[in-house]
Amino acid sequence: MTALQMDHQAKLLEKLEARTATIGIVGLGYVGLPLAVAFAEVGFKVVGIDLSEEKVNLLNDGTSYIPDIPTDSVAPLVESGKLTAYTTYDALKEVDVISVCVPTPLRKTKDPDMTYVIQSTEAIAKIRHEGMLVILESTTYPGTTKEILAPRLEGDGLTIGDNLFVAFSPERIDPGNQVYTVRNTPKVVGGITPACQTVAQAYYSTIIDTVVTVSSPTAAEMVKLLENTFRAVNIGLVNEIALMCDKLDVNVWEVIQAAATKPFGFMPFYPGPGLGGHCIPVDPHYLSWKLKTLNYTARFIELASEINTEMPRYVLNKIADALNDKALSVRNANVAVLGVAYKRDVDDVRESPALDVIQLLLEKGANVTYHDPHVASIRLEEGQVMTTSEYSETWLKNADCVVVITNHSFYDWQHVLDHSQLIVDTRNATAEYEGNATIIGL
Repeated sequence: MTALQMDHQAKLLEKLEARTATIGIVGLGYVGLPLAVAFAEVGFKVVGIDLSEEKVNLLNDGTSYIPDIPTDSVAPLVESGKLTAYTTYDALKEVDVISVCVPTPLRKTKDPDMTYVIQSTEAIAKIRHEGMLVILESTTYPGTTKEILAPRLEGDGLTIGDNLFVAFSPERIDPGNQVYTVRNTPKVVGGITPACQTVAQAYYSTIIDTVVTVSSPTAAEMVKLLENTFRAVNIGLVNEIALMCDKLDVNVWEVIQAAATKPFGFMPFYPGPGLGGHCIPVDPHYLSWKLKTLNYTARFIELASEINTEMPRYVLNKIADALNDKALSVRNANVAVLGVAYKRDVDDVRESPALDVIQLLLEKGANVTYHDPHVASIRLEEGQVMTTSEYSETWLKNADCVVVITNHSFYDWQHVLDHSQLIVDTRNATAEYEGNATIIGL
């Protein structure tokens, strides 16, 4: 290690320990905002960047737009000057550390869309300086940090590991989780060089109880993909078990609950109307795409995706069959959907299976309405905007079929049963209740 390298590393470590470093967070969504608040709360000055003027204005007014982050937590940080947001990267010129938390969506062809990562990296390259640490948190394919970030950030007298530090640390934010937060969720970090690893570990140790180091950014990228592929494949498996149980006329929930009594060698997963969220439906495809470039087919990933993607259509068939048993057709039937967020008690509809179910119902000619206490409106494939209905006894009674997609804690399931004629329950939410409604499960 050269004296110059030691000097830049030592200065940054000193700033981090003293909480005098300035932190930059690029992307102030479900990942970036909790991170920004966590650093500001322990004393760092945090500069947030987001291209959304609406988000920036709300944040600078001291208002949170993320359910997991109360406005009461944001307001004092903004008022004290610890947290400020901008729409341009010029605000990052003087920061010491930058965490990149931008979206990494899939194209329709299921290959990674790296547009936001590339754009943010190129913007950072224009304002980077000696002694800066840049960390990518966006979920991506193995090799991204070394292949996309490193070449764009090095140069002009800056060498990674000497006077510039680069690492990857996958985000592990779980929206709606009140138990595991930024502080107590272990953080995986992989630096390009040992010096990068040291400063990145010190950076996260200021806000996170446990920092887990791995040998490289590529290993850290693979960790995230393993985590989410594990979930996607197991959900695909239990969804297929649900299909099997349906054909065998066996209650899949009963089977899972009994299997879960085994104290070793089994971890329960639960079926549903499909996969949703910004991670599970998307991230495994990064790995699948990367392996295709190496002439390898990720068969488990492909099969799980096929099963999970077909679940909304399976739900449609359940609805059609249930209506048919009542001498009704899907066309012109009044269908009320309960919950459109991708998971319980959040407002996130990204990749939500509810959108697919609603779209399929509309294509079949159904009159569809929805209620979600957390989602005021949704946008469907053709740009159609649908707004939430008022939840009421009348709304339930007027529905030929009520479809439970998201089991928000808002709902009184006994009330739902008491005022509905027919329920297709994809979440087993009504299992413990009794009423006159006909209930069809997965």
